[in-house]
Amino acid sequence: MPVADPLAAKLFSIANVAVMPAWLLLAALPRWRGTQVVAAFVAPLLIGAAYGVLVIGYFAGDSGGGGDMFSLAGVMRLFDSPRAVLAGWLHYLAFDLFVGAWQVRDAQRRELPHLLLLPCLALTLMLGPLGLVSYLLLRLALRRSIDPDPRETRGEAA
Repeated sequence: MPVADPLAAKLFSIANVAVMPAWLLLAALPRWRGTQVVAAFVAPLLIGAAYGVLVIGYFAGDSGGGGDMFSLAGVMRLFDSPRAVLAGWLHYLAFDLFVGAWQVRDAQRRELPHLLLLPCLALTLMLGPLGLVSYLLLRLALRRSIDPDPRETRGEAA
């Protein structure tokens, strides 16, 4: 199905490629300080800013299409244009990356083997919430812990 908005299609492709270095850093260099700077701050900030521009442009223009967030039909009307779908995709990219960065930090705090985290990161990249669920189950299986912050149990939380 051809996209009627070539700019939205190009930005979609750019965003998909641009986010990959951050994911590769999470997988290959999880302990490098720059990894968290890029994956938990810089990339989500830039993607989120692009998202904001698209959302503001969408609602400032005449593109609202009568959509709302109170019904499935209303949400479907919100995504009636390629740029609205692009904004939704950027939302996924930013949040999935932020969750992946959190998983790496949390696994390090809990001293979980990074190799076991890699499938969870892949799932988070591709299927978002299923990656988070897989990580939480891995964490539970390895540490038998549901504590939201492992530092709290050791008295390290500020």
